[in-house]
Amino acid sequence: MDEFNLHMTGDIHAITAANNLLAAAIDTKAKRFARLDIDPESITWRRVMDVNDRFLRKISIGEGPDEKGMVRETGFDISVASEIMAVLALTTSLSDMRERLGKMVVGNSRAGEPVTADDLGVGGALTVLMKDAINPTLMQTLEGTPVLVHAGPFANIAHGNSSVVADKIALKLVGPGGFVVTEAGFGADIGTEKFMNIKCRYSGLTPQCAIIVATIRALKMHGGGPDRAYTTENVALVEAGCINLARHVANTKAYGVNVVVAVNMFSTDTEAELNAVRDAALAAGAFDAVVCTHHAHGGVDLGLAVQRACENVNQPLKFLYPLDIGIKDKIEAIAKSYGASGVEYSELAEKQIEMYTKQGFSGLPICMAKTQYSFSHNAASKGAPSGFMLPIRDVRASIGAGFIYPLVGTMSTMPGLPTRPCFYEIDLDTATGKVIGLS
Repeated sequence: MDEFNLHMTGDIHAITAANNLLAAAIDTKAKRFARLDIDPESITWRRVMDVNDRFLRKISIGEGPDEKGMVRETGFDISVASEIMAVLALTTSLSDMRERLGKMVVGNSRAGEPVTADDLGVGGALTVLMKDAINPTLMQTLEGTPVLVHAGPFANIAHGNSSVVADKIALKLVGPGGFVVTEAGFGADIGTEKFMNIKCRYSGLTPQCAIIVATIRALKMHGGGPDRAYTTENVALVEAGCINLARHVANTKAYGVNVVVAVNMFSTDTEAELNAVRDAALAAGAFDAVVCTHHAHGGVDLGLAVQRACENVNQPLKFLYPLDIGIKDKIEAIAKSYGASGVEYSELAEKQIEMYTKQGFSGLPICMAKTQYSFSHNAASKGAPSGFMLPIRDVRASIGAGFIYPLVGTMSTMPGLPTRPCFYEIDLDTATGKVIGLS
């Protein structure tokens, strides 16, 4: 656990180094920078670090005496929100990664032309820094099942899915009769939507089944209960919260895949509550709903349900939108799946959409950056809200990764630490060398 959570794969370290090399190349006063005539106001590339630090969300750089008036306002993102992480997760080979890294757009010239990493002459060096990170790390589950750990694009900002390379290696290893389970983070509104409309488009891979994980506690919260842990039976609250699960099931089924609901059971859950979730899932159109006690008893029951679901698929994969429609049309199609009645664009968002369309990027898929706590932009809006207007405050582009990403509401690309961060619990047993409190 400690190796997994700290430095094991090295992917994030490589991404941080590559990302910040590109940032340094942008800000340098070399002749090539002057020839490109970058408009400082247009620079979208930000430095990153793998620490939640809200005080770095907005900073000024170039304050030193040698920078000669090169001061500008910028900020830090969390490393997993870097476009380089998204590139790693969507790439298919070293040559493909080299091309994607070189195509990353960092800003515009004063004439309005996009400026890329290759324009700055740094695409090759980025690839060198990332050449080992393209290899997945092999681990295993508690039941001894092989697991390929690779990439972790921030599911709010990027597409929130494990890598195409790992999926393809796994499919080759299991053979024609085998099964590969891959992760799409943060619900049907974020992870699943991006998996289908972005990852499946670029990988050419088609899923047969989607597993939606639910818990009694989360459904009670979506039913209107207080935002805290639940330890006493309340079937009515569970049933009310299942409106959230039902929308996730419906959204996922719309892609043409079967849905299996995995109810992750806690010791305080009751049979009546579990039955309520199972009944609601089946009523919403799930192929099956399985009560899961993986840690105690293993995952065989869920595995068998997934096998049956995969063997009973009789329709092709359907995308939520075609690529040849406008940026706004795609955004609005996704917003509708959230339950929104429409979309509001800020003046900045309107300007960015116009620019990206003019630059020829309107054919890319959309990667919505929004909260994972609600179908809407408001984290406090539980259940299955509808009829709201979805606010788009900014629109940015990850051209190397291959998507446009609108920022919904107040979504931040640099998280902050909670009131009591987990580092309070972590220490090292100096006698044994074992890490304490990392779970």
